[in-house]
Amino acid sequence: MSDLTSRTVHRAAGPDRRSFLRYTGALGAAAAVTTTLSACSSGPESTNDTGDGGTGGGATLTAVIGYGNDGSWDPTQTASAFAMAGNEHIYEGLLGTDPITREPYAALATGLPADPRATTWAFTLRPGAKWHDGRPVTADDVVFVFDRILDPKTQTLAKGFFASWLKEVRKTGATSVELELKFPFPDGAARLSLAKIMPKHVFSKPGAWDEATRGKAVGSGPYRQTAHHPKSNTTFEAFDDYNGPRKAAFAKMNWLTIVDAAPRVAKISGAGADAEIADNIPYANIGRLKQSGMSVEGGAGMNNLFLLFNTAHRPFDDIRVRQALHYAIDRDKMIEAALKGHGKASTSFLDEANPSYRPARTVYAYDPAKAEKLLREAGVGKLSVRLMAVNVSWIVDCLPTIQEGWEKLGVDVTLDPQETTAVFTKLDQKKDFQVVAAASNPNQFGLDADLIMHYNYGPENLWMGYARWADAAVAKKLFRDMDRATREPEAGRKKAMVQDYIDVVAEQAVLYPVVHNELMTAWDPKKVTGVKAQPYPGINLLQARWT
Repeated sequence: MSDLTSRTVHRAAGPDRRSFLRYTGALGAAAAVTTTLSACSSGPESTNDTGDGGTGGGATLTAVIGYGNDGSWDPTQTASAFAMAGNEHIYEGLLGTDPITREPYAALATGLPADPRATTWAFTLRPGAKWHDGRPVTADDVVFVFDRILDPKTQTLAKGFFASWLKEVRKTGATSVELELKFPFPDGAARLSLAKIMPKHVFSKPGAWDEATRGKAVGSGPYRQTAHHPKSNTTFEAFDDYNGPRKAAFAKMNWLTIVDAAPRVAKISGAGADAEIADNIPYANIGRLKQSGMSVEGGAGMNNLFLLFNTAHRPFDDIRVRQALHYAIDRDKMIEAALKGHGKASTSFLDEANPSYRPARTVYAYDPAKAEKLLREAGVGKLSVRLMAVNVSWIVDCLPTIQEGWEKLGVDVTLDPQETTAVFTKLDQKKDFQVVAAASNPNQFGLDADLIMHYNYGPENLWMGYARWADAAVAKKLFRDMDRATREPEAGRKKAMVQDYIDVVAEQAVLYPVVHNELMTAWDPKKVTGVKAQPYPGINLLQARWT
């Protein structure tokens, strides 16, 4: 990776602030998807079911999403959990990926790359593929989207997933394209699902990208968006002309956004329940929902509570202080008290299910004596910490355990939970802070360790800007090692290189997870089948159907 490419990749590795603030469970709704009038209409903010009820025929499936639907819906930019989940049903990439295994499959293209290790990938578009406005999908549409993603003058979230390895996308026929890679990169096949192909005739118009941000969506997928009411609901209906691999099973869908836990759970509870599925189920409600006949399952993955240190604010520039505060947290108690057993202490930046996982050489098991020793060695006597945190409910539940551990260490702790928007606005404005507790889940974008780590670490990465750490000598070496791992063609060697640099990330503890936790999804098995609980926010109903 050249220095120029490296800078481009890492600059784009974090979302713009508008999208970023709505990223998955931690970032408000993260984390970077019809008719024109209805898609952009603010409409009446009603969360009532808009369909026929019941199952089969023209019935409406009602889903409850625990994240806001008012984030960016531009697939090249969004990190909104709601929008990304919605876009999976509206748009297609050349390839899609299974929502659980993340194995790629042919979506808008007719097949996978013939040789994933080649530096040229040829794709032919699915014959008869149409946009939701009835016009045919063409190679020009594919080139249009990738030109935007790779444009050095246009900063998009998607650029961080492609610019390091993808050189160019060119048209080879009316419905065929070639992708030219900078070096062999088999992991790129799964990443193609992140490049949702969009109609050039719609989104090349002046102001169209702003309309996409506000909710306008015209795709080629199995569902078309029929209405979008920010802060209320988004509706879908089956697209009759869809001829792809995962056809719509529901005539209509109404996705409600209900961020508050109690009313969200109420929508799928009891005799009056009028929703069939809900995500982001609080752990305290699992037992009661199961007793009422609901299926409740968890997805374990990269969802995590992390600590972010401001290394420009002493004494957090000292690695020993950062490590001490991690060693002082009783993770087992946190998992039992706050997560009700639905989590694991972090033993690496990656979760244990990730294919590239191994325990890091530095594991922060609860060790108050070691924490005290590290503070003494750092020459820190009286330490006062204001822990600024997002007010996501499960994060707030974890804060008392952090406070207790630090106070036993002799640290004076002030907990400062705030609205997610407020926290990240302060970070964006370069306001001073000491430590932030928030959550993140890069699994929305995939399981690829290279992708996950570059999302969080890089010389011009958004997170590293918050931490004020990118100019440190150890950081510069880390970023070089990460770039070398990206280019490594041999899978075993690449995995070892990734694990080695994750050891550095663990030791430095600048941005590092405390626990990885499960995300719970509940649904009524008497009405819906084929649901799979995701290890990241949102739902995927492309393989679900009425019971």
